[in-house]
Amino acid sequence: MSEPARDAEANRAISLALRVGELMLGSGASTESVTNAMRAVARAYGVRRIEVDVNLSALTLSDVPDDGGLPVTAERRVRRREPDFAHLVALHDLVGEIVADELPLATARRRLRRIDRPAPVHPPWAAATAPALVAASAAVLTGGGPVVALAAFVATLLGDRAGSWLARRAVAEFFQTAVAAAVGTAAAVLMIWQQVPVRASAIVVGAVIALLPGRSLVACVQDGIAGEYVTATARLSEVVFVVTAVLSGIGLVLTFAVQAKVPISVEDAPSAPLSLSAPQLFGAFMLGLTFAVALRVPPRHIPPAAVGALVIWCVFVCLRWLGWPSVLATAVAAATIGVLGSLYGNRVRVPPMVFVIPAIGPLLPGSVLFRGMLKLNLGDVTGGTHFLIEALSAALAIGAGVILGVNVLRALHRTA
Repeated sequence: MSEPARDAEANRAISLALRVGELMLGSGASTESVTNAMRAVARAYGVRRIEVDVNLSALTLSDVPDDGGLPVTAERRVRRREPDFAHLVALHDLVGEIVADELPLATARRRLRRIDRPAPVHPPWAAATAPALVAASAAVLTGGGPVVALAAFVATLLGDRAGSWLARRAVAEFFQTAVAAAVGTAAAVLMIWQQVPVRASAIVVGAVIALLPGRSLVACVQDGIAGEYVTATARLSEVVFVVTAVLSGIGLVLTFAVQAKVPISVEDAPSAPLSLSAPQLFGAFMLGLTFAVALRVPPRHIPPAAVGALVIWCVFVCLRWLGWPSVLATAVAAATIGVLGSLYGNRVRVPPMVFVIPAIGPLLPGSVLFRGMLKLNLGDVTGGTHFLIEALSAALAIGAGVILGVNVLRALHRTA
């Protein structure tokens, strides 16, 4: 092969590696996974002297040949970031085949183009209602009955549609999220005002859990533990802005409710009963299932994710019964799911997070965030701050526990 032809082939390999990395990062993969995949793709096609730099919005790959050839540096921007685990599974399979020397470069490029234009993995109605179903499931887990679950479903669906309407008009995502949280809170306040005999605040908890960035949270901790501090900081900023938007929407409505003398108190703020009764088990199972649909997990991986949510809830409740502190019980339950997710991922050859992220749904601190904002709006700054710190601690415990579980199994696998 002539030198110009070799250079052209190397450039096509670099372009492929960058495109794979862009799609993986945009679909929710961690920085470490993206970096390893880009290096593997480039090396599989003979580009070996490379350096990869990944941050939350751009990827850079540099090639400095040993033979004195001209160095090449290329960059791609990540313009679309939305969790899509079907994309991740397809990209994981593609990278595996490339590393196994099963795909010529031209074939790999064609496969990647098909992955970038996939058929929907779920019917349109399922994708549209998934966040609302997450909220309804969380409301059941939190102790709300059928009426509250239906109200949470309707309120979250309206909030989601309102957010989509704002998105089409180029309104910032921060305000989309705040409006979605405000709609759920308004529904709960309305039911409390009308003295409907149900646990109306479970509506807010359901709406909040549907909005919390579980994948970004885990990826943030994962990047930090892996030493990718720049990306971890960027992801943390993303999580902070999303949570701030949620709190802003809740706080705005609660402020009006308190000023309007709506009889709302901290006793109205529910928390999930530490119970393994049928409603809680059903709520945890459905929360994992609906989260999986919302994250576009391929259908064959949805049942294991739902079972994982059931397991994480059972472990958490049992540890709390034994007197363990909430944060420690959360971390251990998350680590358990991290181990199980790694076992499942190794068995069926998918990224562990396809199983793990939907499974953490029952532990997301929606009720604690609501309690914190309610106390702040009722004038109890110390109590409100305490609950917000508790929510942050629970969130970090989830992320650290998941990554601990994944790494424990990885270490044991390598030792064996």
